[in-house]
Formats: sequence, structure tokens, C-alpha cells
Amino acid sequence: MRCTYACESPEHAIARRQFLAGLAVAAAAPLTSGLGYFTRPAAAGQLEKDQKRVVVFNMHGGLSQLESWDPKPGTDTGGPFRSIETSVPGIRISELLPNVAKQMHHLCLVRGVNTAEDDHGKGAYMMITGRRQSPAADYPTIGAVCARAMTSDSTALPGHIIITPGGGGGRGNDSAYLGPKYASVHLGNGKPPSNTTRPSHVTEDMDAARQAFRRRVNERFLSRRRTSVTEAYTYSYEQALQLMKKNDVFNVEKEPARDFDRYGRYDLGRHCLLARRLLENGATYVQVSHSNYDTHNENFNFHIEQLGEFDRAFATFVADLADRGLLDSTLIVVLSEFGRTPHINHLYGRDHWSRAWTVVMAGARVHRGVAYGKTNAKGTEVVDGQVDHANLFHTYLQAVGVNSTDSFDVDGREMPMADPASRGIAAILA
Repeated sequence: MRCTYACESPEHAIARRQFLAGLAVAAAAPLTSGLGYFTRPAAAGQLEKDQKRVVVFNMHGGLSQLESWDPKPGTDTGGPFRSIETSVPGIRISELLPNVAKQMHHLCLVRGVNTAEDDHGKGAYMMITGRRQSPAADYPTIGAVCARAMTSDSTALPGHIIITPGGGGGRGNDSAYLGPKYASVHLGNGKPPSNTTRPSHVTEDMDAARQAFRRRVNERFLSRRRTSVTEAYTYSYEQALQLMKKNDVFNVEKEPARDFDRYGRYDLGRHCLLARRLLENGATYVQVSHSNYDTHNENFNFHIEQLGEFDRAFATFVADLADRGLLDSTLIVVLSEFGRTPHINHLYGRDHWSRAWTVVMAGARVHRGVAYGKTNAKGTEVVDGQVDHANLFHTYLQAVGVNSTDSFDVDGREMPMADPASRGIAAILA
């Protein structure tokens, strides 16, 4: 199916519900055998006092800030929708988000984003890595950085999980120099990782004997020829064994029927519920995808439909994390690759716009119930509190207690976690 409302870029030549389905690629992850780091799984629903989590809602295609977080009603750029009051006096958002408006006291709107990049691929890369794309270097995504910097040794779950709306089940290729251990595990349409169920004809004793033999052979080989590739091979087996023991964590059907009703019985509702379940069971980083917001025509009709899904599921997710005491330890981010133009084109659409748009955060050290930054009356430029992708990346890490100016030691080379020429947004951090 062709996205008739979207641009002709390769990123949006695929059906809306399958936008990321082809991104998963097979990759292993490095660690020596034994996986002692997996031997003390956290009790379900219990988080360590000092352990933080990050969940990112990636609104692929370019969510319109004017139909969501920064409406400009009554202007020639504002479109047909009104703004509404929220739970924070003085902060108004689009009427398409009535449930989210009730959770505004938990949120922080960063309305002064200017990334100056209107290309889908480059914009997406910048927003998820905090760096501009360059042929000279490839950078790990925020999920990979969080997995490396934050994953506790007491969880059996992968540190970097992406819930995709289409297919999946493999591993991503998004950890760059951090190595495949920190690459994403894709849960296609919220399904558990593939090959994590023991065949019925293989008993536990048979499997234990088989794994013991494999470990002996591996150790003999590794004692003579240890490389990142051989360690990745070993780690992939050990992690698979642990995931087999935790397979029920990925089964969102274990949640009460009333929760499905609250979140909404559609893909995004189910994916948000799964994200909550994963966070409660110790996942470090979870990304939920919602697409395709590339509305070059029929922008307003599309946002009525798509934000109707998002409003219900996201508001319920935020409220649940707050009610369960998880918001203090969990950073929530809502981002996209850019926003939409203030100008409304002849097809009743909005085009790519990176000069003045909004990213939303909540939880962890982020101030709540605030709007930071400001655009002018028509939303055409930032007039106060301008930030970019690199500022945001530093802020995400600092919000969960990670020193974003620190570096990773990669084969004896110091690799900065975030762009060393940038800094976080101190004004929104407690």
C-alpha cells in the first residue's frame, strides 16, 4: 500500500503499519559464557532504588507540533483545531489531546527545538543519536547508550528493546562502536523475541547437557582465539537461554482485560501496555513506534485519527507510571525527526519543518508541568529557549543520572557518550 499523504522519500514508501518492519537485522551480542550478569533476575514489578529506565515514543514521519503540543489557533498557520486548557494553568495544547491535557502536570514541553534538518533519514538519525550524520563516523542510538551505561546486572531482559508496529523479532544494527551486545532487540508487533521457546521434544535435562557441552567447546576455543565476533556468538546463546526463562514477561496477554480497555484495543494501546510491563520487569530502555506522520496532504484528517490513538494510550501510560511510583525512576520522551510546516499547502497538508517544533519529556529529574522555550505567534521560528538534537541527547542522559560528558572506553579509545561540543538543558532538570 502506498502512503498517498506522505512524501516520496524511501523512508515512507512502505505501508504505514509496517514502517519499521524491515529494519531488524540479525546480530549477536558480546559477552563471555556463563552470563553471571544474568544469574540474579529482578523480581517482577520491583525496581532497584537507584536504577533508572527510559522509554521513547518515536512518532515517525514528523508529528505536527501545531496539531499537538504548540497550537496556534486563530492564525493563518494554525489550522482548524482549537487549543484547550490542561491540568497546568496557562499551558494549552491541541484539542486533539484531551486525555494528555489531564496529565500535563507530569509533562515538560520543550517548544524551542530547532535542528535545521528537513530530511527524514538525517533528521531521524540526529534525534536518536544526538549527532549529525557523517561518513567519517557512525554513532550509537540513545537506546544503545542507555543499555551500556545503565543496564543493571540483575535483570535477564535485554537492555535495548524496540516495539515495532510491523514485523521484527531480530536485532537491530544501531549500537555502532559499542558493539552488538547493546543493539536493539525488536519485538515485531509486540510479539516475544523469536526462538525463545524450547522445542517440545527436547527435555530440560537434554538441553542442560547440550548447553554444558557447548560451553566447554566455546571456552576451549576462546582460550586460543578470543575476538568480539566469538564473544558475540557466545553471548547470543546465553542471552537466549535467559530469555526462555523470562518469556512470559513479553506476553502482554497476561495483563487484565480492563487494562486493554483503558489503553485501547489497537496496536499502540497494546504496545504501550507491553512497554509498561517491560519497565516493571526491569527493562532499561524501551522504544514504542507510532507512524506515519508524514502528512503532506490530508494533515488534519490524519491527525484526528492518529492522535486519537496516541492520546488515549499515552495518557494512560503516563498516569499508570505515576500511580505505580515509577515516574521518578523513568524518563519518558516523545520525539520525531522534525515537525510540520506552519504553511498549509494546497493539498491541506503540512511539509517538513525542523526550525521550530516540540519534544516532550516526563519523569526522572525533569521538571513537571512546565513549557520551556517559545515560538512566535505563527509558529514560524523559535523566539526563546532554542535547543537542538545534541542538547536534548545530553538532557536525556542527565535526567536519569548519567554524566553525559563522560566517555566509554572502546578498545582503549575514549568515545564521548554525547556530543562534547554541546550540553544539556539545565533549566528543565531538577
